[in-house]
Amino acid sequence: MTRPSAPSSSGGGRFGQFIASLGPGLITGAADDDPSGIATYSIAGAAFGYLPLWTVLFSFPLMTAVQLMCARLGMVTGLGLAGVIRRRYPTPVLWGACALLIVANVINVSADLTGMAAATTMVTGVKASWWLPAYAILITALLIWSSYRTIARVFKWLTLILLAYVATAVVAHAEWRTAVTATILPRIVWSRPFFAMLVALLGTTISPYLFFWQAAQEVEEERAMGRNFRERRGATDQELRTARTDVITGMFSSNAVMFFIIVTAAATLHRSGVTQIATAQQAAEALRPLAGSAAYWLFTLGLVGTGMLAVPVLAGSCAYAVAEAAAWRGSLSHPLRHARGFYAVLGVAIVIGWVLSYAGWNAIHLLFVTAVINGVLAPPLILIVILLTRDREVMGDSVSSSALNFLGWGAFVVMSGAGLGLVIAS
Repeated sequence: MTRPSAPSSSGGGRFGQFIASLGPGLITGAADDDPSGIATYSIAGAAFGYLPLWTVLFSFPLMTAVQLMCARLGMVTGLGLAGVIRRRYPTPVLWGACALLIVANVINVSADLTGMAAATTMVTGVKASWWLPAYAILITALLIWSSYRTIARVFKWLTLILLAYVATAVVAHAEWRTAVTATILPRIVWSRPFFAMLVALLGTTISPYLFFWQAAQEVEEERAMGRNFRERRGATDQELRTARTDVITGMFSSNAVMFFIIVTAAATLHRSGVTQIATAQQAAEALRPLAGSAAYWLFTLGLVGTGMLAVPVLAGSCAYAVAEAAAWRGSLSHPLRHARGFYAVLGVAIVIGWVLSYAGWNAIHLLFVTAVINGVLAPPLILIVILLTRDREVMGDSVSSSALNFLGWGAFVVMSGAGLGLVIAS
């Protein structure tokens, strides 16, 4: 999906211009609702009912600000996040940032593969140990011999199955007055489970891998237009406005899915007394009021679709980060023979995640724990993004606005505070 640098004011009308403006931000938003996200939203709704809904509204401007900073960084500098860090900061900062990313991503790959395999086992009866290598090999092969754009074109339609949560919330007669109140009036419970849930929800919406991916994909969009590095540097006001529309749309769609999954879990599982989810079957039961016996199939297809979008993003952001840090040539648009190091990192990330999947962890628990890990590791990377995007030597006249800086610092403080609250409550 290639976003034009400046949509024409004629032809197609405003809606056509809006559709044309969508690109990396929309894909990033879709990848944000990965299996870890689906599991975390379901666990939150089952455990706390409608109470966590305020995090949907609260996190939206914060995640949008951070992703927009990353998008602007890629567009203005013509480099991915790791490439900018390499040019601006000492080597320990560069590889420290990459280490945080790789640790979080490899665990996330493992969790997503484990979740996809467990869900598929639920509907086929074939052991998860067979599905794990099948998914890992399929994704790796598609990335090497096809392209992420091909994967996205095919599997993004499966993610539309997540709209089933919207219909289920209606069919299950959700308590909408309670849901709206919980959305606009934040309430905090001082307990370890609550703060673990809070860190997980923030970590699965404001995730480290999305920072690197967003910046890298903005660069990829410009490469697709045939621009070399010198031509990629700098961005017009129109291009920046287009990126803003793209990112806001992607983050809004991501949080809308989050909202309805929590509502559905609250209206079905929590209301029926199921406050702890330990298996894929229990998570899938949230869809039963709509789908009946087909609930397991709906849940599985949604989990597999989001996983097929997210695992390439997770492994790909590792590859982009390491390649940029080491000044290697490589991107998902390059064939294997021209980017062996890049694809080696990508393949190793998936393989390690695959191997970790055999450790015997509970799939749903691992998906939730992965979100917590992302929440704990995100603040240092958010700090780096904030400092880079307000640096005139990096951004020139396109430094972040006061509002964007305020929201970026808000994301840093909130996520740091949630992590600290988890430690204290523990």
